[in-house]
Amino acid sequence: GDAAMNPMARSEQLCNDILDEVREIKFATDDISRSLNDDEKGPYQFVFLQECDYMNGLVGEMVRSLSELQLGFKGELTMSEMMERLADALFLETIPASWMKLGFPTTRSLNSWLGNLKDRCEQLNDWTVEPAIIPKVTDVSRLFNPQSFLTAIKQVTCQQQTLELNKLQVYTEVTKRDRGGIEQAAREGAFVCGMFLEGARWDSTSSSLEESKPKEMFCKMPVINCKAGMESTKDDKNMYTCPTYCTPTRRPYYVFPAQLRTKYPPSKWIMAGVALILDIGIAM
Repeated sequence: GDAAMNPMARSEQLCNDILDEVREIKFATDDISRSLNDDEKGPYQFVFLQECDYMNGLVGEMVRSLSELQLGFKGELTMSEMMERLADALFLETIPASWMKLGFPTTRSLNSWLGNLKDRCEQLNDWTVEPAIIPKVTDVSRLFNPQSFLTAIKQVTCQQQTLELNKLQVYTEVTKRDRGGIEQAAREGAFVCGMFLEGARWDSTSSSLEESKPKEMFCKMPVINCKAGMESTKDDKNMYTCPTYCTPTRRPYYVFPAQLRTKYPPSKWIMAGVALILDIGIAM
């Protein structure tokens, strides 16, 4: 089967397969934008339109580079250095550099990344059906720019309560429900999922941080209600300010500080390097 294929044949096969999968992906951002009236165009709509634009840019480059490579394989175009690099990346199942440049932070191999790309498109597709309405739960691990979604939460609060944006911060309230258990959008702020704890686990019974179980790398968090409120300067000894990152490599992909309840001194979790990770790169 595949293992016996020579590198060129394997690259060509992958080139054709991926092209078939992504060729049809295109978000009609202009049409969606025109379909919304001024009252419906809020911070969340702006975020989702921007996400659709990012996805169009990435998929556009994938289609362009793969179509070019396809012509190269057929002998209709001379293989350039860029095309050869793309062919090598496909054979090695790594993400090509020109895609990474327009993509999202990731630690995934090519195959896993393509599956993740589809998940991200699915969330955008669901939103485009009713763009005036924010999803009941947003998976922030499937966004190119999760920060912008959190900023939108602050902007909406700002408009509702006439507060100053730069004095607001995002507060996290961990619910006891998973995505399927959420029946309507949050009354305040937004429900988000797609966060995983590394270095500790979340105990749903006590709604607080506990030590990880043996051999457990990540712990999936329940749905979190992100709300915006005035920045607080007082220290809460029952709260661990948990850094959140896009990928397990952590830096430079910092997102925001979450607040997680703790029965232990927060220093315990600081010492253990406990963080929330959005895209852990494996299925859980």
